[in-house]
Amino acid sequence: MAEDSQRNFRSVYYEKVGFRGVEEKKSLEILLKDDRLDIEKLCTFSQRFPLPSMYRILVWKVLLGIIPPHHESHTLVMKYRTEQYRDVYHALQVIRFIKDSTPQVEVFLCMHQLESGRLPRNLAFPLEPEDEVFLAIAKAMEEVVEDNIDCYWLVSSFVNQLNNKYKDSLPQLPKVLEQYLNVEDNRLLAHLKACSAVSKLPYDLWFKKCFAGCLPESSLQRVWDKVISGSCKILVFVALEILLTFKMKIMALTNAEKIIQFLENIPQNNTDAIVSKAIDLWHKHCGMPVHLV
Repeated sequence: MAEDSQRNFRSVYYEKVGFRGVEEKKSLEILLKDDRLDIEKLCTFSQRFPLPSMYRILVWKVLLGIIPPHHESHTLVMKYRTEQYRDVYHALQVIRFIKDSTPQVEVFLCMHQLESGRLPRNLAFPLEPEDEVFLAIAKAMEEVVEDNIDCYWLVSSFVNQLNNKYKDSLPQLPKVLEQYLNVEDNRLLAHLKACSAVSKLPYDLWFKKCFAGCLPESSLQRVWDKVISGSCKILVFVALEILLTFKMKIMALTNAEKIIQFLENIPQNNTDAIVSKAIDLWHKHCGMPVHLV
């Protein structure tokens, strides 16, 4: 009992002096020491807390299935992933789809298209909407992940997760956003409806691109922690908090096009606070994931 009290006091103290993540980091390190990583516990941790930057890439790779839960297999599997990356890269060079000067995100797109059987007949073909989504996510991921091979597999696997696991959920998010906005601020919702802006909100930017190109990467990766670990619903609450944060600005605009233009280019100076408040809203409405055991 005394030990629990001391632990709780220490956690409160850490939070007050700005070291909220100290205890969480220790908990994650314990999870990562297991010979076989517990996917469910890693998901629960990622839902409850932001991942420490030093472990984020490893956890993402495990949760997205790029590497298996067994520690001893990580090196061998990444060796195979590296060989596969180089083989696909070389094949694209041979058929002259890429060259040394091709931007890295475009290389990633061509690789993804080839591996998924969607490579166009020639480079003159216009990009499909799903390719625009891939490029947006790749550009953001490139800012977070230094290694090109890790970056490609993370982008490709993340996009596959969105297209498969969340295929049925993502189209429902605009309606879910409207429902929660009605609860949190029905006056703001009424204004958006009066301006005929509700159906024109930047849903593709928010939900299909998962805020890539909207939020800076420092804020974005905290949102992606939640999506990758199993909740696309966090995207609704980030959009909701953006609307609530900029309520006064939005209420002053009476033209749908101007509202959308503003929302597509929100100020970047307080996005960390927006994401923190969004996570609080998410926990408020959806509950906190069960505690790690």
